[in-house]
Amino acid sequence: MNSLGPFPISAVIVALSLLAGWLLVRAWARRLPDSPHKVAGARFIDAALVGLLAARLGFVVGWWPEYVAAPMSIIAIGDGGFLWWVGLPAAVGFAWWRSAGARPLRRPVLAGIATGMLAWLAFTGSLALLQRSAPPLPDIALATLDGRPTTLDAHAGQPIVLNLWATWCPPCRREMPVLEDAQARYPGVAFVLVNQGEGRAEIDAFLQEQSLALEHVLLDPHSQTMRDTGARALPTTLFFSADGRLVDTHMGELTRASLASTLHRRFGVAAQAPPTGRSP
Repeated sequence: MNSLGPFPISAVIVALSLLAGWLLVRAWARRLPDSPHKVAGARFIDAALVGLLAARLGFVVGWWPEYVAAPMSIIAIGDGGFLWWVGLPAAVGFAWWRSAGARPLRRPVLAGIATGMLAWLAFTGSLALLQRSAPPLPDIALATLDGRPTTLDAHAGQPIVLNLWATWCPPCRREMPVLEDAQARYPGVAFVLVNQGEGRAEIDAFLQEQSLALEHVLLDPHSQTMRDTGARALPTTLFFSADGRLVDTHMGELTRASLASTLHRRFGVAAQAPPTGRSP
């Protein structure tokens, strides 16, 4: 599972976790004298926002070289770049400081933060179990740009980044240079770009117009890959281990930093210097 309707599953998990924490804070605060549940709920939201901001800044600092290469991607929070172990202390510290003049609110707000964190861990753990039981790399009849039949199994035996895209999709178009760069910097990973629903002429025209030198661009004229993988939107990127197991998913535009982070976490690989003559 990589989405719930039009929303990435990671965003849904964060929203549900925040809701669980907020509901607990409100319910606890209703039992206090004068029932300051609205104030307590607002304090929890403030602490959550501070935690999310700190988690984002921590990720940006950790992957600073990737963000320097594409500064505007710093604000592209849809890439999922957050560090919980930076955000959690920031949220707790802010809640502790903010409740210094209202001690009765401290315990429910801190309990709300703990509840939200536990809910997030439970949801992400359940998602990881679902991914482990997900079908392996799909065996779909595809074609290369020159019309030769092929399948995804042709790349078995190495980690695979399977990107589903189309030329009419703006975020797909924006992330193509990121994938082109990654193909050069991660030679041990197969980046397979399966176009959904378009023909060779449209794809060739797009690649030439954008001056993209992409490898492993495949045709899927009937969008069978989307159906078989359960993808709900474009672009969607799926990460398969060398033995064909789905280990991660990303719905929406990839950034250099988010892609580098996932490749490091899931495959233990780091970027190499691109070949001479290619831009970094």
